[in-house]
Amino acid sequence: MKDADRIHGAAHESHIHDSAIKHVTGRAEYTDDITEPAGCLHAYIGTAGIAHGHITALDLDAVRAAPGVVAVLTADDIPGRNDISPNGLDDEPVFTSDLVQFFGQPVFAVVAETRDLARRACQLAKIDYAPLPHACDIDAAEGADYPDVTAPLTLERGQVGPALNSAPHRIQGRLRVGGQDHMYLEGQIALAIPGEDDEIALFASTQHPSEAQHMVAHTLGVPANAVVVNVRRMGGGFGGKETQMNLFCVIAALAAKKLGRAVKLRPDRDQDMEITGKRHDFRIDYDLGFDDQGRILAVDGVFAARCGWSSDLSGPVTDRALFHADNAYFYPAVRLQSRPIKTNTVSNTAFRGFGGPQGVIAAERMIEEIAYALGRDPLEIRRANFYRDGADITPYHQTVEDNILSRLVDELEQSSDYQTRRRAVLDWNARGGPIRKGIALTPVKFGISFTATWFNQAGALVHVYNDGSIHLNHGGTEMGQGLYTKVAQVVAEAFQVDISRIKITKTTTEKVPNTSATAASSGTDLNGMAALDACTRIKARLVEFAAAHWNVPRETVQFLPGRVTMGAQTVSFDELIKAAYMARVQLSSTGFYKTPEIHWDRAAGKGQPFYYFAYGAACSEVSVDTLTGETRVDRADVLHDVGRSLNPALDLGQVEGAFVQGMGWLTSEELVWEGAGRLRTHAPSTYKIPLASDRPRIFNVRLADWSENVKPTIKRSKAVGEPPFMLPISVFEAIGMAVASLADYRICPRLDAPATPERVLMAAERLRAST
Repeated sequence: MKDADRIHGAAHESHIHDSAIKHVTGRAEYTDDITEPAGCLHAYIGTAGIAHGHITALDLDAVRAAPGVVAVLTADDIPGRNDISPNGLDDEPVFTSDLVQFFGQPVFAVVAETRDLARRACQLAKIDYAPLPHACDIDAAEGADYPDVTAPLTLERGQVGPALNSAPHRIQGRLRVGGQDHMYLEGQIALAIPGEDDEIALFASTQHPSEAQHMVAHTLGVPANAVVVNVRRMGGGFGGKETQMNLFCVIAALAAKKLGRAVKLRPDRDQDMEITGKRHDFRIDYDLGFDDQGRILAVDGVFAARCGWSSDLSGPVTDRALFHADNAYFYPAVRLQSRPIKTNTVSNTAFRGFGGPQGVIAAERMIEEIAYALGRDPLEIRRANFYRDGADITPYHQTVEDNILSRLVDELEQSSDYQTRRRAVLDWNARGGPIRKGIALTPVKFGISFTATWFNQAGALVHVYNDGSIHLNHGGTEMGQGLYTKVAQVVAEAFQVDISRIKITKTTTEKVPNTSATAASSGTDLNGMAALDACTRIKARLVEFAAAHWNVPRETVQFLPGRVTMGAQTVSFDELIKAAYMARVQLSSTGFYKTPEIHWDRAAGKGQPFYYFAYGAACSEVSVDTLTGETRVDRADVLHDVGRSLNPALDLGQVEGAFVQGMGWLTSEELVWEGAGRLRTHAPSTYKIPLASDRPRIFNVRLADWSENVKPTIKRSKAVGEPPFMLPISVFEAIGMAVASLADYRICPRLDAPATPERVLMAAERLRAST
């Protein structure tokens, strides 16, 4: 291809992340790097020291008298609504003045000249309590008859009871799946700057600027148009900044408006971890019927989740766990029920996968149960149960279309040399010894769209300036995943210009209103289409102008790399734009997109909540020391479907990162609350995320470059943020196989997650005792 016909940074090319060089050189500006306005104050949050009880006395005199303290805020200082519940259930006060519902609940905030002075002043508060009994886990809350934090969901199809009773084989079991801290590199932070009248501007690390805008507005008692929320980039989010940032934005804004000075709020990592929500941990009970060939006949499952003290996003998270409890498999008769249980712990929230991982791992556990019961290779059982023609209806009554799983799995089985390596693993384990090996190949089917249908919309704003440079703004937020770069590539290709012409600007509520959270893997799908819509509108005006100006038919006007042709005539892009400007052609446009076809009736448990499915498969091999419980991932092979990739380099990075983060969830990351209800794993020193040394020793990751989305998504691509997170379930299953070798693979080891060395060792001892 000639250079003249090449667009640097066009869609479907690997192109460097727009902030990559800034990231590695330290020049990327985050919220804490913004130059503080003159007189900027700093806030810190004072929290409750019990898990459940009433506040009987609150003495803040010593706090107010502490050095550098300018103000102390309590619930009485909130002029509007004392609530930041994201779902309108009015169950999440900013500050509590009476009932404490978890250890670390915000009671007041100190505003001081420095952050250190504010933090130290918080420790001088005297709070008396009348303690109440507390329940910090699912079993305790159930025993204390705690309520659900939101309405549960049931998905049902077929006659489950009769199908279970008539099944040749039936297994009942329980799986516990642990939670996970987001451990973003940049913690929660907000900077609020008061303006004139009722105006206030915030710079924050949030995935949902519009929600932060509305929360600040209603706590201040002002309209949304008085509040502007700005986000240039985040140092990670993973769902932890979808709703949890509301608290920090609101407190900073309250203080700024009360004092008429800028206020920054940045908690310590310990406090950040103590008072922000996590991935929900689940207790999953399953009743499974199957035949002699390993085909599933019926599934009855109850998915109980530790939700915490308020509803937050627990309703949709537990709903989505049910949506993915089938994973890749057809259940002829099925009943799935959620139990979003209230506990006296921090309110759990969105996390990469949004309940999907907990559903998928349940499906894979049932496959594992069948394989061990029948003495078969789990991959055979998986294949026997894959969705296929005539068996393609999900538990929520959506038809599975574009099912490419069989091709993906077949291709990965060959490229990973699964069968040869499985035989080698069996031979190794047959020799005995403390080091046992395991191998597993697991699939992923993941639905893409917000299940809250109204969130499936996006807006964009594109300006073309008269020098030919382009300004791009949309409602998506950049948290390192490359969203800004991908959308800029879409715009570059639309205008056939070099990506360097495009200025990617911060997300702000004053340019694109009513945006949805950058979540549910939908950021590129939604914002890319909205930006393309804006470009299409501008291009239509340019074509109309060019046809009239050069007196040619409209159909002869073509945008080519760096130039525009009108029949036999050619001008540069810059020349066209300058001429159009002089002729008073509008060179700016908004764009809008809403996902088509989707609908969902929650009461009936039926609909089409997902626009399409993304698929993937992973083969992992592990070594397990059965004397210590330590595990090592020797090799992982991944083949993942992203449709027609907008940027293969970025997509590969997302798959690799998701795999390692998922490994952490399943092997090392463990949340521990002590008896009094305090989180003890509240810092990197007590909470173990994967290290570089924990990555698979051999790590082969490929994209299914033959795939193309059958739905007209942006450039026929597919979402990549969440689906690959479930690929390391193959690691978890491989660990199970290694342990199962101790009982000649006759007993399902029933490991709970995370498979920490302690849990692996206890499972190994159980199986040794059974022989």
